[in-house]
Amino acid sequence: MSAKILRGRILSFNDAPKARDDHQCYSFIEDGALLVEGGKIIARGVFDEIKAKAYDDVEVIDHRPHIIMAGFIDMHIHFPQMQVLGSYAGSLLEWLNTYTFIEEQRFGDAAHAQKIAGYFYDEMLRHGTTTAVAYCSVHPQSVDAYFEEALKRNMLMLGGKVMMDREAPQALTDTPQSSYDDSKALIEKWHGKGRNHYAITPRFAITSTPEQLEMAGALAREFSHLHVQTHLSENHAEIEFTKSLYPERKDYFDIYQHYGLTGEKSLFGHCIHLEDRERDAMIETGSVAVFCPTSNLFIGSGLFDRARVAGPDGKGRIAIATDVGGGTNYSMLRTLDEGYKILNLQGQRMNPLTSFYQITLGNARALSLEAKIGTLDVGTDADVVVLNANATKAMQVRMETVTTLEEELFLLQTAGDDRAIVETYVAGEALKAAL
Repeated sequence: MSAKILRGRILSFNDAPKARDDHQCYSFIEDGALLVEGGKIIARGVFDEIKAKAYDDVEVIDHRPHIIMAGFIDMHIHFPQMQVLGSYAGSLLEWLNTYTFIEEQRFGDAAHAQKIAGYFYDEMLRHGTTTAVAYCSVHPQSVDAYFEEALKRNMLMLGGKVMMDREAPQALTDTPQSSYDDSKALIEKWHGKGRNHYAITPRFAITSTPEQLEMAGALAREFSHLHVQTHLSENHAEIEFTKSLYPERKDYFDIYQHYGLTGEKSLFGHCIHLEDRERDAMIETGSVAVFCPTSNLFIGSGLFDRARVAGPDGKGRIAIATDVGGGTNYSMLRTLDEGYKILNLQGQRMNPLTSFYQITLGNARALSLEAKIGTLDVGTDADVVVLNANATKAMQVRMETVTTLEEELFLLQTAGDDRAIVETYVAGEALKAAL
C-alpha cells in the first residue's frame, strides 16, 4: 500500500448538524487533499500544504472538481436477498413466505453463496458503500462466503448467521443449541480476521423460540463486545403475531430486553410502530433504531417517525439503511432520497448536511466505530468515496444554477445513484474502477 494523495473538495463531518446553517459540524476544503498510506489517512488539509510535506515522488490522484468524503455505511441489509429484490408482494409476511424464505434455502450450497457474495460486494463498491451490516442465511457456509469476500477486498464489514428455529421452512431452521454452536464457531473463525466484525443475528422474535433467544442472549453475554442485530416493529401484522407468541412480555421490545439482547451495540431494523414504553426503553438502553425507507415504502409497512423515535431530548440513537432485498436499491443516495420524502410527509425535513452526516459519521457512531470509519480524520481507515454532482445530463443542467454546498449535496441525494460515484477507495485502494 504505497502512499498517495487524493486531491479534491474535501468534506468531513465532526458532529451532527444542529441546523441548516451549522457550519461548525463539518470541515470543507475547496482544494483539499488526503495523504493516504498503509490503509490509513495520514494527513488532511489544503493540497499545497499536504503536497509540500509528502515525498517528492508521491502519487497524486486529482479528483477535482468532485467531492471527496468518507465512504458510506449501510446499517441493515440482507446479503442472501439479491435475487428477490423487486419481488411483487403486498406485505412483510407475504413477501417473506412467497420469495425470501424460498431464495435463502439456496445458500446451503457454498458455491451459490460464493457467487452471490461476489455480486454483493461489487454492488457495495459500485454505490460507494464501504461498510455494511448484513444478515446472512441460516447456513454457516453463507457466513463463510460473506466474510471471505470481505477479507479479499479488505473491507470493514459486519454480519452474522441468522438464528431461526420456527415459522420458516424446515430447510431454513436450526435449533437453539445448533444456532449457538454454529454462531460461536463462526465468531471464533471470523471476528477480528482482517477487518471483519461478527454480529449476533436472531432474525426476529417470530422465527425464534424462547429457548433460541436464551441462546442468543448467552452469546451476547459471552461476547459482549459484539454487535447484535434483529428486527423490531416493522409491520402491524408482524407485531400482533409476535405478541401472540410471547404473551407474557410487555411488548415487542420487551422480548429482546428480557433475553439480554438490547444495548449500545444492538441494532433494531425498522422501529416504525413503537409504543411509548418501547421508545423510552430503547433510549434508556442506548439501542439503535435503523430507518429503512425504501423497504418501508415498498412493503407498505408505514412511515418512520424520526422525531418521535429520537425522543423529546433527541437522545434516541438512529441509523439509516437500504434493507435490500425488501429495500429497492443498493444506493445510500437513493435511500436518503426516499427517507427525505417519508420525513417531509410528517413535517420533519432532513436537511442535506444531516443526510450526509447520517450515512457517514452518524452511522459510524451508531456502530460505535467512529474512531475507525465515517470521517476523514487523521488516523482513521482510508475508506473514501468520490462524488460527482454532474454525473448525468439532468444533474448537469441543474448544477448550472447550484451556488452552495448544501444545494450540491441535495442534488446528489435526490438525483444521484451509482453513476455519481466516481471512485470508491477501501483502505486507500481504488476498487470501483476495476469492476
